[in-house]
Amino acid sequence: MNRTSFECFDRDHVLAQIAEALKIPQTSVARTVELLEQGNTLPFIARYRKEATGNLDERALRAVEDLWGEAQELAARKVTILSTIHEQQQLTTELENRIRECQDRKVLEDLYLPFKPKRRTRATAAREAGLGPLADLLLQQNATGSPTSLLNPYLNSELGVTSTEQALQGACDIVAEVWADDVDVRSWLKERAVYGQVVSRVKRGKKDEESKFQQYFDHDESVRRIPSHRFLAMMRGQAEGVLNLRLQLEDDEVVPRLKRRLLSNPSFVFREALEATVEDCYQRLLVPATQSSVFEELKTKADEEAIQVFAENLRQLLMAPPAGPLPTIGLDPGFRTGCKVAVVDGTGKFLKNTTIYPTPPRNEIEQAENTLLKLIETYDVQLIAIGNGTASRETDEFVTRLIKKANLDVTRVMVNESGASIYSASELAMAEYPELDVTVRGAISIAHRLQDPLAELVKLDPKSIGVGQYQHDVHQPSLKKQLDREVESCVNQVGVNVNQASASLLSYVAGIGPKLASAIVDYRDQHGAFQDRKQLLKVPKLGQKAFQQSAGFLRVPDGANPLDNSAVHPESYPLVEAMAQKLGSPVKQLVGNAGLASRLNAAEFVKTDAGLFTVQDILEELGKPGRDPRQKFQAVQFADDIHSMEDLQEGMILPGVVTNVTKFGAFVDIGVHQDGLIHISQLADRFVEDPAQEVAVGENVKVRVTEVDIARKRIGLSRRDIH
Repeated sequence: MNRTSFECFDRDHVLAQIAEALKIPQTSVARTVELLEQGNTLPFIARYRKEATGNLDERALRAVEDLWGEAQELAARKVTILSTIHEQQQLTTELENRIRECQDRKVLEDLYLPFKPKRRTRATAAREAGLGPLADLLLQQNATGSPTSLLNPYLNSELGVTSTEQALQGACDIVAEVWADDVDVRSWLKERAVYGQVVSRVKRGKKDEESKFQQYFDHDESVRRIPSHRFLAMMRGQAEGVLNLRLQLEDDEVVPRLKRRLLSNPSFVFREALEATVEDCYQRLLVPATQSSVFEELKTKADEEAIQVFAENLRQLLMAPPAGPLPTIGLDPGFRTGCKVAVVDGTGKFLKNTTIYPTPPRNEIEQAENTLLKLIETYDVQLIAIGNGTASRETDEFVTRLIKKANLDVTRVMVNESGASIYSASELAMAEYPELDVTVRGAISIAHRLQDPLAELVKLDPKSIGVGQYQHDVHQPSLKKQLDREVESCVNQVGVNVNQASASLLSYVAGIGPKLASAIVDYRDQHGAFQDRKQLLKVPKLGQKAFQQSAGFLRVPDGANPLDNSAVHPESYPLVEAMAQKLGSPVKQLVGNAGLASRLNAAEFVKTDAGLFTVQDILEELGKPGRDPRQKFQAVQFADDIHSMEDLQEGMILPGVVTNVTKFGAFVDIGVHQDGLIHISQLADRFVEDPAQEVAVGENVKVRVTEVDIARKRIGLSRRDIH
């Protein structure tokens, strides 16, 4: 029997399971899977194939894709396991059926456990000494006769078994391993484990050290109730050699029940030995295995929550309102090395750079003022972006005084510069600005982040943006997958100007990817700006499939066809022409004319290739073509007289901007170089289950200072009773 004969994938059954799990029609699941198998991207399916999926949103489509992939992986693992056990000639009909019907990856691995190659154990040595049949006798628990008569046949000095005690102990070691490998026993104990405790203790020699894990030095928490962020914190403490974690079960209740489960014959001659074996199996084998399984599940759950928090925060940051295509100065503040200055025009093109020293130790304020004023006048600068790192508040004070002193019509904004230093030293930055110093690239990036956060932040590995919790502790492939999805979703939701976008931004457009993105930029550099969407097909290796997936998300401003600057897909252009003909007006007059579009009845244009969802989307887009879904830009203005933690007092009400949202609260920048924490209990005047329901990264908020701990650099904030 070869491996392929163990087919374990029932397509219709899997589709039905996914539909039931997600509470959506099976037809929607089936069509979604078909579209994915045809090479369609999630953004394309979500936007342009609503009729096929029953208008599933992107979140539901992701869930279908994930569950479909997991089902295929589970089926492939079953085939491998069945083949392996079959090759060992130990595959029974009952076992094969249990494996085929298994829907839990952990249970599947438990079923396979007795057949996996093991490291050398006490049971291994006992089997090599010929004690396997004696172990079978003990497992049956029905042999009669004296202990000596039952044990003597297994004495063998050549194999190292020289006494009946030794024979009995070796056989008991085998029995303990058999019980510990039994899938039903493991599942039973795991069910009991949910009533256990995660016990955290400080390691010897670490108790007197100042540690961020101090609250876990002597900490017990229920397995059922432990919050994910606390479990991840304890896991990190263990990884850093500060804490020891273990699973504590209710031994006094579990062990007697385990004995009743495993021991069937009270009068069996080796009953006492088997009772001791149950206790040995429990403490030596089952508890460690259960701890590993429970901790793995807690870690998986914690990873999923942490990754979801990171993804939601990243989305908020990427979708932050852009200040717009205005001439901008980017300032990368510093004390000793000065403040790096970079000027970019409205398209983001670099124009000029210099360095000023408006802060200690040089305090060249007048010279810095003259330099900035000249740059502002020369390049008609309307925005000044100030990085929020070292010397940011001092630099902000200087810029604020200058704006007031010179009565400038310029907006200054503090910009989160997380990851800017990583970008400025990257190969991408070197390729974009090969002649510039790394610090100048950082100032350019800060300016770009203000003009269009999305376009600039896509140049970074999402993990380096710094809006998550425990991002280095979670499962990295899952984190990367989720964050890449979030970036892709945001880019395609906003749309991309094909004549201005960087290769980094283009690479996230549905159907494009890094290679085609570079090819588009190269073609643009060689032939000039694209005149229409159809011209994309002239880009080397950009075929019909890539065009189909990407065209609706790429914008061509000022082209011959106004639809090329909208989210209307080229496949629907004939439909728009029919709409214009119905109104007796040219397409150009219809695009952007909400009043004219409102005169059309969507139902009249429904066809086999364009359902009601598609027609409604087209009419909405015609009213506001290429509309940016991001909110209007509004700069946060920090309190002018608050510059450091020393300036803070309890009770102060201050403006701030949310920099990070976690499961336990939100961090807020109030302009003092140290973010404050609004604990979840202080987010609102009512009970809050999830901080993300109250605040978002980048949101401007008002907070009250509740605690200032300068020594530990901690600021407590609250939004309660603030109206």
